[in-house]
Amino acid sequence: MPLLTGAGRFFADAAVPAGTLHLVFHRSPHAHARILGIDTAAALAVPGVIAVLTGADLLADGVKGIPWEVRPPGSPTDWPLGDPRAAMPQPAMPADVVRFVGEAVAAVLADTRQAARDGAEAVEVAWADLPAAATTAAAAAPDAPLVWPDRPGNRAFTIELGDVDATASGFAAAAHVVELDLHNPRMAGVPLEPRGALALPMPEGRFTLWTPAGKPHPLRDTLCDAVLGWPRSRLRVQVGQIGGGFGVKNVLYPEQVVTLWAASRLGRPVRWVADRGEAFLADIQGRDQVNRAALALDAAGAILALRLHTLAGLGAYLAPRGVVPPLHGLKILAGCYRVPAAHAVVQGIHSHAVPTCSYRGAGQPEVLYVVERLMDAAAAQLSIAPAELRRRNLLHAAEMPARTVAHATYEGLDLPAMHQAMEEDAGFAARRAEAATRGRLLGRGLAACIEACGFGFAEEARLEVPPDGRPRVLIGTQSSGQGHATTYARLVAEVLHVPPGMVDVVQGDTDAIASGNGTGACRSLTVGGAALHLAAVEVARRAEVMAAERLEAAPADIQRDGADFVVAGTDRRISFLQLAATAEGALDAAARFAPRDYTYPAGMHVAEVEVDAETGVLALTRYEALHDVGRAVSPGIVRGQLQGGVALGIGQALGEATHHDTEGQLLTASLMDYRVLRADDLPDLAIGLVGAPTGLNPIGTKSVGEAGPVAAPPAVMAAALDALRPLGVNHLDMPLTQESVWRAISRRS
Repeated sequence: MPLLTGAGRFFADAAVPAGTLHLVFHRSPHAHARILGIDTAAALAVPGVIAVLTGADLLADGVKGIPWEVRPPGSPTDWPLGDPRAAMPQPAMPADVVRFVGEAVAAVLADTRQAARDGAEAVEVAWADLPAAATTAAAAAPDAPLVWPDRPGNRAFTIELGDVDATASGFAAAAHVVELDLHNPRMAGVPLEPRGALALPMPEGRFTLWTPAGKPHPLRDTLCDAVLGWPRSRLRVQVGQIGGGFGVKNVLYPEQVVTLWAASRLGRPVRWVADRGEAFLADIQGRDQVNRAALALDAAGAILALRLHTLAGLGAYLAPRGVVPPLHGLKILAGCYRVPAAHAVVQGIHSHAVPTCSYRGAGQPEVLYVVERLMDAAAAQLSIAPAELRRRNLLHAAEMPARTVAHATYEGLDLPAMHQAMEEDAGFAARRAEAATRGRLLGRGLAACIEACGFGFAEEARLEVPPDGRPRVLIGTQSSGQGHATTYARLVAEVLHVPPGMVDVVQGDTDAIASGNGTGACRSLTVGGAALHLAAVEVARRAEVMAAERLEAAPADIQRDGADFVVAGTDRRISFLQLAATAEGALDAAARFAPRDYTYPAGMHVAEVEVDAETGVLALTRYEALHDVGRAVSPGIVRGQLQGGVALGIGQALGEATHHDTEGQLLTASLMDYRVLRADDLPDLAIGLVGAPTGLNPIGTKSVGEAGPVAAPPAVMAAALDALRPLGVNHLDMPLTQESVWRAISRRS
């Protein structure tokens, strides 16, 4: 409701106290360079500038770098969090060497933002330019410039999954082998609301950090434990509404470190807010993989084995959860299919670019894209319809639970039924013929998608019942537009039988909420919502006991009548509101839920693409999906989540990609150069929901927030190649720009 009525409180709405200093960074224009010296005299002479701080000041104050939080594969388990032997922490401002364009090297603090900008422009840095390799392919090449001297070949780690011998046997026995080289380009998150931080000194030496962070508690803990060396009790992190995140706002950033440290050093409030250019330069990015894949099939088109080698781009530093995309994506290596053997090798590669980390899908869009592109290429090579090849290899409902070569256990899915519902469209032939009359080529593509989500950390929820009877949810997840408040209120309402509008939801305050893991990996409902359901059940149980006491009846004789508690066979009753009025906290309850496995939502997505062969102009004309979501608590929100994810995936297929020149300069550092979708790029996104409640959590839900980006890219690419195949075009990489399509057609003319 606050968002609908304009009462939402975003970062820009946070009250800025009088005397607040404004912070602007001086950033590196080089992808790789040694800092010979920083002259701050001219900046300090700018009227209104109060201080100029550098990496040397950070080191002098003992401020440490931002550590990795997910252990790099191969590093000993007894190495502590962020151990530099595994990967160097990212300095908030380096004092010696910069490793990507846009890395901050000086912080200018002034009474006004304009004065801080003028001061930042006046900072003079003496540089010694060094060779750079900003793309993953360039950084992995022999003799490429090293990002870190102790990482030969720029390799940070290697992940290996599967059975190499069984896979080799499968390929040896194959009647058909399909091989593909695929590039999954880097993407920028481009949230509507840029990042920001407001650090406020508080009484007794405490500080409050206002910041749009998707994981408030982990951010506080890393800042205090690993970076500043503070007790956690010294810092309160507060978050209002977040204007888009998709993982981009889930990690600790240098700018948050510097803002808080500067406030503690200078004893004044400090505010930093990014502009769009800074977001492109310094926000973590996603995807960035170079894949070489192969699929072995028998004479009938049954899959025998799959092989994958991946270069996973990490950027200059290993981000806090930078290991997750290369590692987690392999969980769905089998896709939706019966794959007897597989072997995958993934190498994490450093480059002179901003770090990558978990970005909506976290490695799964990359892997599923490979699997589905292999299926389409195999269908073309075997002269089998793509839908038919999928039908022959899909896992059946009778095989559930199905254990895959990637050690995933799929349960409760009827993939063939969804496939049958989506594989044919009687009207497609007519639409294709009509397009031909206009000189257009129409293609249709289907992608079978699955993802592994909703696992990992346990989550706790607390449900308080104040005297006014309005249940109050306190939970450490964090909404960034997913509708948490609506869905959480429904979960409480269905147990306590109160109107959802009576339920208040509190998130984003580390003082008010004891613990939390924020939002990520689609865990908010399947894990956080499950904990909330258990807390509501406990509140209902306590209310029933209290009602029995007030009505002088045995608990076994108490029945529910909506929100009232009634003594069976009598007219004696008491309402939930009456109980709350005098409960004095006796109804309050907390619960914790720890998932035992991932949920595996799956679906079939179909796209239609129209191409003008003369110009290369491509348009998405139709998109439909059928998705198994388990139980949909809020069906409208579920469809919205799927539609938003699909739109993101379509954006990747049709335009979104970052580009660097040979010197490491980012060529797509504005919305004039980085193409995001417009509303008129999209047709109606028709989403159907199916599926029975899963038994993996007490509310029966599966995760869907990242399903769209997994499914849409291969569906759109399949449709485009289906349209272009009559012209001899059999391969394209994302994104499908007008130029790339036109050039592919021209090469075949």
